[in-house]
Amino acid sequence: MVRDDMQIFFATSNKGKISEAEEILGLAGHALSPLIIDGEPPKFIEPQSENLEEVALEKLSQARKMVIGSELEDCAILVEDSGIFIDCLSGFPGVFSSFVESKIGLTGILSILSEEGDRSAEYRATCFLETNEGVFKSKGICRGKISREISGNLGFGYDPIFIPEEGDGRTFGQMSPEEKSQFSHRGRALKELSEMTILPSK
Repeated sequence: MVRDDMQIFFATSNKGKISEAEEILGLAGHALSPLIIDGEPPKFIEPQSENLEEVALEKLSQARKMVIGSELEDCAILVEDSGIFIDCLSGFPGVFSSFVESKIGLTGILSILSEEGDRSAEYRATCFLETNEGVFKSKGICRGKISREISGNLGFGYDPIFIPEEGDGRTFGQMSPEEKSQFSHRGRALKELSEMTILPSK
C-alpha cells in the first residue's frame, strides 16, 4: 500500500504549478514542498524532444541525480511537463510552449492565428512521481480554443488566451485557481496521481 501522507518534493520553480499541486495532492493527505537544492530550485538541461513524457522523464532523472548524497536522496520527487497544442499549427508550440512564450509572448501567438478560423487547441500535462514504491505516471488533457484577445490576469503561461470547452466562455486567466483546477490539464493529471498513490501499487 502506498502511503497516503507522503512528503513530496516538486521539482519546479513555477509558483503557480506548486500552488495547484499543493491544493490537489493535499486532499489526498500529502504534504508538498518545492525541491530546493543549494538554496535554489533545480535548473534542468532541457531535453531535445517533442514528447512531453520523454521530457518529464528526463527531468525526473536529472532531479534524482541532483539529490544523491543529500538528506533528500530517498525523498519522493514530482516532476511535470506541459504545453499547449494548437490544431491548425500542427500542435505547435507543444513541448516548446514555455520557450515560445518567452520569445514572442501571447500577442505573438494571437498574431500568428489572426487569420485562422479554426482556433481549436488543447493543454496537455504529464506528471511523474517517484517514491520508494516505484514511479507513478499520470496525464491530463483539456480541450478548448485560443481566444482572440488576452483576457484576465490570473493563472500563468497561456491561461489568458485559452478558453476551455467545459467552462463558461472565460479564459483560464479569468478563473480563480479553484475554478481552473476543476478541469485543467494539470488538475486532471494531479488528481489521477493522487488517486493512484492511495491505492495498492501494481
